[in-house]
Amino acid sequence: MRKWLVSILAVPAALLPLAAAAQVAPEKPARPMSDAPKYQVYAGFSYTSLNQVNQSRYGLIGANAEFSRNFGRWFAVVGDGAYYPTSYASGNPGDPKVWMALGGIELHAPIFENWNLFGRALIGGEHTGGESMTPDVSFAGGPGVGIEHTIGKSWGVRASGDYIGSAFSLINNSPELGNSPHRRFNARAGVGLIYRF
Repeated sequence: MRKWLVSILAVPAALLPLAAAAQVAPEKPARPMSDAPKYQVYAGFSYTSLNQVNQSRYGLIGANAEFSRNFGRWFAVVGDGAYYPTSYASGNPGDPKVWMALGGIELHAPIFENWNLFGRALIGGEHTGGESMTPDVSFAGGPGVGIEHTIGKSWGVRASGDYIGSAFSLINNSPELGNSPHRRFNARAGVGLIYRF
């Protein structure tokens, strides 16, 4: 009797791991690194604060464009350009305009199927015109973060923020100070479209 009971219980016990395995959904295969698009173009609306200009009350609005070369899904080399021709409200002294030409690296972190976080470090030059700033082009750079949402295979939207530092002399700086530059950091924000190919 005991042998029969052991035999009857042994069959379900042997089949239990198969039943448990059938309950687990198979994992989706990860997209191969080689399938990630190699290039990405971004264009969008952008804002920058204007801390290097004395008595400026309002930041500038303009456009920002970026070209990226992706090396897999996690790392990219970036070229970034921005132009800010006008204030979003009246009240700034003079007629300040800013352009930036920056480059750097970008690290990506997928968080959901269609969502991607990124962090970057940019370095390059910045020009502030319409205010007789010295130097004409300042060394500039800083960190940035953002989020991307993929729409379809190639398109997406992006929102980003950067903290860009530059060094210009104060307006009407005295000759005794030798027009020494003063470092200022400007917040920069943008939103726009991305295209991957």
